[in-house]
Amino acid sequence: MANILIIGAGRSATSLIDYLLKKSGEFNWKITVADADKNLAEEKTAGHANAKAISFNINDAEKRREVIREHDLIISMLPAFMHGAVAKDCVEFGKHIATASYVSEEMKALDKEAKNKNILLLNECGLDPGIDHASAMKVIDEIKSKGGEISAFRSYCGGLVAPESNDNPWGYKFSWNPRNVVLAGQGTAQYLENGELKFIPYNRLFTQTNEIEIEGTGKFDAYANRDSIGYINEYGLASVKTMLRGTLRQHGYCKAWNVFVKLGLTDDTLKITNANKLTYGGLINSFLPNGSGSTKAKLKTFMGSGYDVEIEKMLEYLELFSDKKITVAEGSAAQLLQALLEEKWKLKPNDKDMIVMQHQFEYTLPGQTTLQKLNSSLVVIGKDDHHTAMALTVGLPLAITVKNFLTGKFKLYGVQIPTKKEIYLPLIKELEEHTIIFSEKIQD
Repeated sequence: MANILIIGAGRSATSLIDYLLKKSGEFNWKITVADADKNLAEEKTAGHANAKAISFNINDAEKRREVIREHDLIISMLPAFMHGAVAKDCVEFGKHIATASYVSEEMKALDKEAKNKNILLLNECGLDPGIDHASAMKVIDEIKSKGGEISAFRSYCGGLVAPESNDNPWGYKFSWNPRNVVLAGQGTAQYLENGELKFIPYNRLFTQTNEIEIEGTGKFDAYANRDSIGYINEYGLASVKTMLRGTLRQHGYCKAWNVFVKLGLTDDTLKITNANKLTYGGLINSFLPNGSGSTKAKLKTFMGSGYDVEIEKMLEYLELFSDKKITVAEGSAAQLLQALLEEKWKLKPNDKDMIVMQHQFEYTLPGQTTLQKLNSSLVVIGKDDHHTAMALTVGLPLAITVKNFLTGKFKLYGVQIPTKKEIYLPLIKELEEHTIIFSEKIQD
């Protein structure tokens, strides 16, 4: 028997919890779902005989350590910055931990002790990162098995709204943490292009984009993720000349989002007091230089060539030139923008979201001079605003990999991500049973 603790019962945990509850009888698991909102935890456990819901405050160190000590494996669905304290407790008490988040420096620092204690620190096992690693490594290892040499690897992923639910000019609705969307890309992106190291600072990120087309789905904007370089070694691509990982948005999104970046509306540092005395039109005007004419006219002058009719329509949809009142009493510019977007980009009850991912490989095979190009693509459509494609593709790979570890399909300890065959092969096989299937196509 294993006692599993799931910390966090938010929207991304839905499929994870459902899967583990379904498997709990077969493998004799007892599952505790812990959340600051006990009602939410109870909703997710739905009275299941092998589960219980508890109220949980991550900042109550004594209670946190007590609960962790009672379990064998902890799945943290908390925001990434909160994993550190949980992971330290897990290593101290000899408990395994699994997350869908990027490997942090705090997690790396626990690697040696975890290996000495035979403790698994599983990370990056969601969608992106997660499914992207597993699916990319499958193709990379297949090419290598033929003696091939990969010269270029590009990988893109986006959580979007399905075409049938796309009723706004941005082509976007929230299916995951809105704050992460508003603050996306801050910092400097770095990648490798034709053997040269490239950097894109945040102020250029949404103008220096690529256009990606996925057959049967359409065109998308792609902007670079913060760090692509670090995965060269993880993927075993020492001789690669191009290495780029990026995020997808509907075509046209990035040029409009750049207006917010240039204005400073994604800044999360300055606190604006008495914000609820402002309108959104007034907020935009306050970020513009002095000038004559309407706020719309001043913005057009300010943005210059970075402004057009389509962008204007997108901003008007958000009522950014109107007398719409701000409801947040105090907050950063990013928080005020987020409050508006949460209202405008909310999934309706019958709306469906969409996950789109594509890997692009360029390689040569032994005895051949012709460059081979292969695209591996994934499209997943959600069922509704509760059973989303995002929740499925974030939670399911984590749940499957936890099951595979607890049932002895792999025995790896310390910090691990799904780039090893022991982890990714059974994961991909089972994901396909849940219709999460990549389509591979050789390009002309």
